[in-house]
Amino acid sequence: MTVRLTTAQALTLWHDVNLDLVRDGEPDLSVRQMTILLTIYLEAPPHTVRGLAAKLGVSKPVITRALDSMGRLELVSRRRDEEDRRNVLVQRTVKGALYLERLADSIADRAGRLPP
Repeated sequence: MTVRLTTAQALTLWHDVNLDLVRDGEPDLSVRQMTILLTIYLEAPPHTVRGLAAKLGVSKPVITRALDSMGRLELVSRRRDEEDRRNVLVQRTVKGALYLERLADSIADRAGRLPP
């Protein structure tokens, strides 16, 4: 199903969802952190620091800093790859899944309330 939004509707939806995120009392994620989190949850694992850096076109330290912040929030976890100890695997968490479920609910709710 294709959803077509006008420019004003698209920006209103983005604004309203972000407003919900600011008001929900949860810590704010940067656009980079949100992109990493969505990548981890929407694309099939495994996810590595190296792979995420390549996908986003940023350095591994940039990904590491973002994962450090999200790890403190328990949205993701990391562990060494036992098969290749050079790799760090990034894993989903229950708290991260619930965070994104609430986000998806907010998007759906706000999209349903867009003016024509």
